[in-house]
Amino acid sequence: MLADLTENAYAAGAYAGVGVILMIVAFAILDLLTPGKLRHQLWADRNRNAGILVASNLFAVAIIVTASIVASEGRLLKGLTYTAVYSAIGLAVMAVTFLVIDVLTPGRLGELVVHEETHPAVWVQAVAHLGVAIIIAASIL
Repeated sequence: MLADLTENAYAAGAYAGVGVILMIVAFAILDLLTPGKLRHQLWADRNRNAGILVASNLFAVAIIVTASIVASEGRLLKGLTYTAVYSAIGLAVMAVTFLVIDVLTPGRLGELVVHEETHPAVWVQAVAHLGVAIIIAASIL
């Protein structure tokens, strides 16, 4: 029992570490796709649009990491590999989705994200991020 607890604690720490790193990467990608500094938009300007987009992106990464853990069937190396590979795919597809929505809709999505007033297009992008994560999670499982 103690061996299982130790092994599970190690796995939880490994998944959490990889998950946090992937969330940092997801934040950095969003920062590149939006004008200005996303950190400033969130914490100094308290921008709701930026908050919605970042929250959906982080939640999307968590969905993919969770599916990777479940699909690994208790094998840590397999799970961490799934997490890295499928999260990279998810982040790339989320970035492409951002760019596609930006091209297909009027205005600039990045500018709407940093706008002071809440904009429906940000919710559309947020749901697109979650949709991508759900699709990738289903492909893993």
